[in-house]
Amino acid sequence: MTATAASAPDLAPSLLAMGRVARAAQRRLALATTAEKNRALTSAADAMLRRSASILAANAADVSAAKSAGRPAAFIDRLTLNDERLASIAEALRDIAQLPDPVGRVLASWTRPNGLAIERVATPLGVVGIIFESRPNVTADAGGLCLKAGNAAILRAGSESLQSALAIHGALAAGLKSAGLPEASIQVVPVPDRDAVGLMLSGLDGAIDVIVPRGGRSLVERVQKEARVPVFAHLEGICHVYVDKAADLDIAKRIAVNAKLRRTGVCGAAETLLVDQSAPKHVLPARVKALLDAGCAVRGDAATVAADPRVTPATEADWSTEYLDAIITAGVVDGVSGAVQHIARYGSEHTES
Repeated sequence: MTATAASAPDLAPSLLAMGRVARAAQRRLALATTAEKNRALTSAADAMLRRSASILAANAADVSAAKSAGRPAAFIDRLTLNDERLASIAEALRDIAQLPDPVGRVLASWTRPNGLAIERVATPLGVVGIIFESRPNVTADAGGLCLKAGNAAILRAGSESLQSALAIHGALAAGLKSAGLPEASIQVVPVPDRDAVGLMLSGLDGAIDVIVPRGGRSLVERVQKEARVPVFAHLEGICHVYVDKAADLDIAKRIAVNAKLRRTGVCGAAETLLVDQSAPKHVLPARVKALLDAGCAVRGDAATVAADPRVTPATEADWSTEYLDAIITAGVVDGVSGAVQHIARYGSEHTES
């Protein structure tokens, strides 16, 4: 489907049509060779860079509108593209092309007593509906991963990132065309109407096989509650960094600061720092000082508060809070087992280090 606006009364027929062409495209994509899929991905990466001016212009319009709407700084950061971030998006597509082709991989095999040989083989899921919010890179990441796995994708971007998503999608479509694959293999819902989410959750008359939400708690909870098709989802990213007594302390310092502050507004950013109580006494103060000096607020347990007067005492709620901001909770634990117990209690099973 081309990136033209549909009026509200036409929304349901338009999305049902997207579902039909996605289903047809997926049948071709499921049989595509590894070379064809990789050519589409690398050509899309090339097109991304050729079209950088138009993509960044579309993104600037999204960012301007978000600022005018008073969206918070973390949201603006997730939304913003620049030359470096756009180059990273293109490089991610090339990285996907380098991955082994998952289609056709033999997962298990066995032979029955009567001599019948049986294999379990990886096949595409079908049509994947992906609903996301403010991060434009999801357009390329999700579309590229679906393509490599032989799945068609219908992407619904948040209203704040729609112009960016449509501009990035143009590069993906160009890559598909250059490889001789259907451009409808990856589609973006071209309108911001919230009703589009409900239509996708209904399955588009059987066209969508699985839904993947990428966003905040309210989006994920709505998808899990309303979806009439299977859902792959996680909620918050309450991610931990644990520093053991035997850690290389210079590396631990760099990891802790980078994990928290590289991009505070993403779900993979660290929200909690845990330090082994058996580590040398200078380890906790040094890690906390590095974070504070880098501009990160620290909330901590009694040991952390004692380590630096700039630390604020942590509440019980802080340990299970996804800040998505330059704030971290820090505390000491009793070795690896203590860290595991803490993470099991407060974490969200997203990412730990």
